[in-house]
Amino acid sequence: MNGPMNSVWTIGYERASRPAVVGALRDAGVDILVDVRAVAASRRPGFSKTVLANSLAEAGVDYLHLRDLGTPKAGREAARSGRHKEMRAIFAAHLEEPAAVAAFERLVVVAAERRACLLCYEADPACCHREVLAERLAEDRGVAIINLRVALPTG
Repeated sequence: MNGPMNSVWTIGYERASRPAVVGALRDAGVDILVDVRAVAASRRPGFSKTVLANSLAEAGVDYLHLRDLGTPKAGREAARSGRHKEMRAIFAAHLEEPAAVAAFERLVVVAAERRACLLCYEADPACCHREVLAERLAEDRGVAIINLRVALPTG
């Protein structure tokens, strides 16, 4: 496996159970989950900030919420409507804002020191702003992107 400075992981929890997500992180050797949702609450049981952080802690994975790296409301609406190119443009503009710049620099430090994984909702990273963040890390810092896939429940 690549070391922390060589890779950044991403994961989406859409249609996945919390135990499956935690297991995928543990299996990949991730030691810190970076939640990049603007709102770390979820209608999906087990994926709100406190419950998720506690489950991760039990598995030996740290949790960090970087709210300022979340997608603005207009970007979330574009993504939900399948307008991914528009979402990416909205998010790219958001990343120029001072709070987002500071949060991205914090992410750079964390990803350089730890085996970090970016978390958001969408299962397909191409439909999610976490892919934009991972791409920026790859371009600026030369890291490889590893998109973790979670085993989905059958039935």
